[in-house]
Amino acid sequence: MKKLSTVFVFILLLKITTIMAQDNKAKILVLIHSDNGGTYELAKELASGIESSKSATAVIKQVKDSQNPKLKNIPVASVDELPSYDGIAFGSPVYFGNISTGMSEFLSKTVNLWTNHALEGMPATVFMSAGSGAGKELALNAFWNTLAVHGMVLVSNGIRGTEGINKTIPQGNTVLGVTSMASLKDVERPTKDERALAQLQGRNFAKTSLALKGSFSKKLTTAAAVEKSDDINALLKQKNITLPKVPQPAGNYKPYVRSGNLVFINQVALKEGKILNPGKLGVDVNEEQVKEATKATMLNVIAVLKEAVGGDLNKVKQCVQLTGIFNTKDDYTKHADLMNTASDLTVEILGEKGKHARATLGASSIPVNSSVEIQAIFEVE
Repeated sequence: MKKLSTVFVFILLLKITTIMAQDNKAKILVLIHSDNGGTYELAKELASGIESSKSATAVIKQVKDSQNPKLKNIPVASVDELPSYDGIAFGSPVYFGNISTGMSEFLSKTVNLWTNHALEGMPATVFMSAGSGAGKELALNAFWNTLAVHGMVLVSNGIRGTEGINKTIPQGNTVLGVTSMASLKDVERPTKDERALAQLQGRNFAKTSLALKGSFSKKLTTAAAVEKSDDINALLKQKNITLPKVPQPAGNYKPYVRSGNLVFINQVALKEGKILNPGKLGVDVNEEQVKEATKATMLNVIAVLKEAVGGDLNKVKQCVQLTGIFNTKDDYTKHADLMNTASDLTVEILGEKGKHARATLGASSIPVNSSVEIQAIFEVE
């Protein structure tokens, strides 16, 4: 019995020791956007360097889903998880002397983290996959500028490893962070030396992240709550609001037109290919049926709007104007009550950004015998 107790205590101590060892390690996110896999190859080397020190663990995530077979199984990071790490290594392709569109779009969603100082004091490092190599320093600086605004501690690569690289071929090394010159096909990319530099950068970054671990406040809860409350796409799921498929035009026109930052949309009460509650109010349908049709029409408007902003309703800055046109008899005067259905739904989905100017009017008839038509104008990013 004593032997069993001793074994149990030993196992328990071993587990506790393991947990404490894990807690003492720095947890580092390697966050990437990769088009053809070049940035991902560097990310793997960087992660290998981070974990080689035994003082840190690394997790690779991407900023958006990819259909590339090399990348499709990599998990996608959320903005609100960023403050939970002890350091973040950012990787991106070089786009005309700048960071990639995918990475830029992700970073544009970190405004709430910036407002809440959620990343201040956290170490960050950067690496990139370039084409010819032209513009790589500009792109790395663009990365640094964004992270500096967040108050992150920027960890450069310096001149580490330069003495050992093969100088007879072009290499992607910079003092700001390692790069790979992906379009130069005379040598496999990343080269052996570029991979070694990435590992070296990872080891150095792990050391810095461990040293700073616990020295900055992880404002995860506040930032995450703000982020989630402002995430319109998540709000739709939370409220079980399902947007319909975008109705296809019945003539020579488009579902929407964008002019500058304004999107113009017109919709009727089409639902599942048929007009919902068709006809004239007071003759064919009652007020409740028209309100139901108004809600369906506004959902069509939001569905078209979502397509206009590339699937991300968070890019909507403001509902500028809604105009409701109702199929009514000449003596009807309660158009505003009918239109409240659309206005309330817009504010429910978009919050303060959904509040708008409004017009309502009656018509003797509406195309395809719909009881309502809604015209909408939105300001978007």
